[in-house]
Amino acid sequence: MANSATSSSSTSSKLQHFPIAFFAMIMGTTGLTLAWQKAAEVLQLPALVSQVLLVLVACLFLAVSLGYVIKILRFPEMSLKEFHHPIKISFFPAFSISVLLLSVATLQVSTDLSLYLWVAGCIMHLGFTLHVITQWIHHPKFQIQHSTPAWFIPVVGNIIVPITGTEHGFYEISWFFFSIGIVYWIILKTLIFNRVLFHDPLPEKLLPTLFILIAPPAVGFISYTKLNGGEIDAFARILFYSAMFLVLLLFTQLERFRRIPFFLSWWAYSFPLAASSIAIQIMYQKTGNSFFEILSWISLTVASLVIALLLFKTFKAIRSGGVFKPD
Repeated sequence: MANSATSSSSTSSKLQHFPIAFFAMIMGTTGLTLAWQKAAEVLQLPALVSQVLLVLVACLFLAVSLGYVIKILRFPEMSLKEFHHPIKISFFPAFSISVLLLSVATLQVSTDLSLYLWVAGCIMHLGFTLHVITQWIHHPKFQIQHSTPAWFIPVVGNIIVPITGTEHGFYEISWFFFSIGIVYWIILKTLIFNRVLFHDPLPEKLLPTLFILIAPPAVGFISYTKLNGGEIDAFARILFYSAMFLVLLLFTQLERFRRIPFFLSWWAYSFPLAASSIAIQIMYQKTGNSFFEILSWISLTVASLVIALLLFKTFKAIRSGGVFKPD
């Protein structure tokens, strides 16, 4: 009986502290799925890899979604506490981004399913964007130390919409979302650099979120080429090379990142690396430049190894209960 009570208490504790940041894992693994889908097209790699990854991603998405729904039902006050947290609120739109990314990943499987996911993702993400910006504008609780690259998630996530939107013929809606993401990316990037340069450095736990800086220009490049009919023009190159510079900048600091103990914030490495891999593959596909071919192989390998390591570390932390602790 004592063991049963202890087990029940442990499960309740885990649910109570089930973090919304788990959806960053869905973003990362779906991003890797898309990178392998692109690799099957560009690098002639087996499509089976992306198909297996898609099944894995679907299972993870359902498991994480179910876990958080149970948390909302059993511990609504804890969910509301996260929703009103100045940093954690930015991770709620990771759910709608995950839905949008799944709409891209399922496009090859079912056009109807992809469309339904895209519509749902658009509606939810626009709602999250409006809510978060309203919070930023009208609530005095936000301070400079609360600003992190994770703030990109609710606003810049809009850039993802055109990737599937153009495939379904919704060009004006796609331009609407792209415009939101690209303009407010510039504004938020300025705020984040002001915080990093002129205020206290990011705490160790949040340092991995610096990799999120890569995602807006990388995904922006992917979306813009879709909107631009596949053409690589001057603006596309600006987006692409600004993303590549950030990859280079952050990889020169690997020793600093290597010393950070595992936190769920490590998942900030995943989606930006996958997005940059896709962007590089598109650049190779459009230009035929052999340098980009080499980079395509390297970036896909790095993204795959990093995300495999993250999955291993995460499941290990789940077993030990290390990720279900209050901050």
